[in-house]
Amino acid sequence: MATTRILAIDPGSRITGFGIVDVTNGKSIYVNSGCIRLPDEALSVRLKYIFQNVSALLEEYKPNEFAIEEVFLAKNANSALKLGQARGAAIVAASLQELEVHEYAARRVKQSVVGNGNADKAQVQMMVQLLLNLTSKPQADAADALAIALCHANTRTSGGLEYGVGKRAGRASKRWTEQDVRKTL
Repeated sequence: MATTRILAIDPGSRITGFGIVDVTNGKSIYVNSGCIRLPDEALSVRLKYIFQNVSALLEEYKPNEFAIEEVFLAKNANSALKLGQARGAAIVAASLQELEVHEYAARRVKQSVVGNGNADKAQVQMMVQLLLNLTSKPQADAADALAIALCHANTRTSGGLEYGVGKRAGRASKRWTEQDVRKTL
């Protein structure tokens, strides 16, 4: 009955979301989440800030596993490069703690949590709130990080299933509704 703690990061060059969940017997339990709001400084200062804050989260919460969103192809190449550098700062912090880094495409995260790889931020927020039994919707970047943590928890506990959680993952539509989630809680 060991508990695994997952720290997940939704990297950004202006706001980096983080989410922390504990997984016990296949059930994900909310620990903490939030946003690292980066100063309006040079990119090098923002990257240092990401590294320092992720390092502090690693030190305080001592996760066993680390998950992060993969870089997606943005319309603006400069934005994609900055995002990649933000990811790099977080990945180095985790690597220095000897944590294996698990990477997930945004589409896979949305598919795992919402049941639709094209889900919008509001849908992700709602499903994260329901799946973790939160009293209110988390801020968008924190919700994205929690969704990454849930995707990792689902993947590591369900043999790589990409749609939903547990036995319901095999349903034909592969879409989750609020009613479906409430039945599993």
